[in-house]
Amino acid sequence: MAKRMEATKFLVPLNGERVDENTLRLACTIARSEKGKVYAIYVIEVKRALPLDAEIEPETEQAEKVLKRAERIGDEMDCEVVTELLQAREVGPAIVDEAVERGIDVIIMGMPYKKPFGEFELGNTVPYVLKHAPCRVLVWRESVDIEEP
Repeated sequence: MAKRMEATKFLVPLNGERVDENTLRLACTIARSEKGKVYAIYVIEVKRALPLDAEIEPETEQAEKVLKRAERIGDEMDCEVVTELLQAREVGPAIVDEAVERGIDVIIMGMPYKKPFGEFELGNTVPYVLKHAPCRVLVWRESVDIEEP
């Protein structure tokens, strides 16, 4: 017999990419089956020249739109989604800190398929979270666009 996951707290970092919706829907599907809760966060990366609590209007507006969409998806899927906007110097450490603070069981991260210099790249955030997260991490990479050469 398969052992149950025994996870009830799921953290989904969002950033406004196309992959966000599918990642959040996956988290809601798993959370519902486990009678759990999804925490959706958006981290605004604040430049070192600015104070950490600086009002960054365009980024804040974007973040609020993304988080409102996350709440709507949660409602559609009959899943409790708690949203939070964070500001930090770096996204990876902010995600790990949030996971620790909330006692998260699984971080579910979406990642677009990007080839900035002709090669697929993980970026900085995913490797950081994979290395430092105190819990399980599931990375959901979106599919390769058909139009790509």
